[in-house]
Amino acid sequence: MTEMVRPDPSQILLETFSKAQRAFRATPYADCVERRKRLATLKQLLLDNRAQLCAAIDRDFNGRSMVETQIAEFLPTLMAINDANRQLKGWMRAERKWLHLLFQPAGAQVLPQPLGVIGIIVPWNYPLLLSFGPLIGALAAGNHALIKPSELTPAFGSLLVSLIEQYFDVGLVTVVNGDIELAQAFAALPFQHLFFTGSIGVGRAVLRAASDNLTPVTLELGGKSPVVIDRSMPVREAAERLVFAKCLNAGQTCVAPDYILCPDERVSDFVQHFLSEVKRQYGDIAQNDHYTAIIDARQRDRLTEYVDEARAAGASVFVAGPTDDLAYYGHKLPPILLTNLPAGCRLLVDEIFGPLLPILSYHRLDEALNYINDRPRPLALYVFGYEQELRPLFSLKTHSGALIFNDAVLQVGMANIPFGGVGASGMGHYHGRFGFETFSKLKPIIAKQRVSSLKLLYPPYKAWLVNLILRVFGR
Repeated sequence: MTEMVRPDPSQILLETFSKAQRAFRATPYADCVERRKRLATLKQLLLDNRAQLCAAIDRDFNGRSMVETQIAEFLPTLMAINDANRQLKGWMRAERKWLHLLFQPAGAQVLPQPLGVIGIIVPWNYPLLLSFGPLIGALAAGNHALIKPSELTPAFGSLLVSLIEQYFDVGLVTVVNGDIELAQAFAALPFQHLFFTGSIGVGRAVLRAASDNLTPVTLELGGKSPVVIDRSMPVREAAERLVFAKCLNAGQTCVAPDYILCPDERVSDFVQHFLSEVKRQYGDIAQNDHYTAIIDARQRDRLTEYVDEARAAGASVFVAGPTDDLAYYGHKLPPILLTNLPAGCRLLVDEIFGPLLPILSYHRLDEALNYINDRPRPLALYVFGYEQELRPLFSLKTHSGALIFNDAVLQVGMANIPFGGVGASGMGHYHGRFGFETFSKLKPIIAKQRVSSLKLLYPPYKAWLVNLILRVFGR
């Protein structure tokens, strides 16, 4: 019997990419009407299949809050599509530029031109939002796209393949599923732009793979996003706002508060208010369908190991639930606050990406500032306090992807605010016009007329004329 030859996934991936390239070259500059049509198709896909998509994500998580999927993934995606449709004509408009008198007579404009085929590598924590968020910018800019969902969300990935094939023309948007090896091959394709959301370690590997093709890369990473609570805000109020931000998706959010810097005399009060607020909002987490599970056993084990390590080193551990026995919660993990942490423990070094919340104390505000500035620049910095001097202080003396006062995580849903990291938390940004420009080449177009003033500078050079030009135009 002849052995069946299995197709090479890398070869299939390359053929899929080539098909997308050919489709783009057939329409290299889609007009505004066509781009709006594509965005409308994406919106219709979401509206028609909301229940199916929510159910697929729920299966992948072994318990994902349907409400959270709708408010944290569907809602911001739909808002972003609506914003892009409203403003697309203005984004596409070529911008006229004034040229210096030395170059006159001439005209100049900057035209946003589509790049080509965009690659989008999607993480598991918000599979819909982080697939379609970058896709909105890519389609608005007139590009085609290949999307690689995470291997940890197979139900969502499989459904997305069938829906994209149903709603979009071949070669316009394509979804490819596969393991880590396929993801590596995906990152090595010669895209015109590669967009990655995920961990710092994988981000480095993606950047290395893309470098062989000199592919421009946007990295949306994470890191440790700190919270500073100032004495000018009651800790009860800070706790109320932070419970939602930390518990959303069970803390599996790149911009989730990672650790708290709290005035030393208020740490105990903050812990008690936070625990009370968790109980008020969620009750018994194990029985609450509105609280999301940890994505898989490996991630849950990683988080519980952090807790065990910290407890063994002398940290105080506070579990927000009816029992400290973590087995009681099944696939879920309740919020766990930790104080008196020893320096250097993994909870204070690694990105947590879960519902664990270390609390560090400070006496003077400059201690909190120094702690933040001594560490890699975070994706987000959250400052809770009502003193007016806090805004210029943190705005000018810290660096972060975003700076938010008196709330957290809301920046993710703002379509007209640039979203992106700095340093270890990422490079580049997207959302709204910023995403449109990320996926465009802002191409200058310069047109000279019959008269050319530059002839005055042709050889043979005249020293007196060069000196005159320097004197007039170089001041």
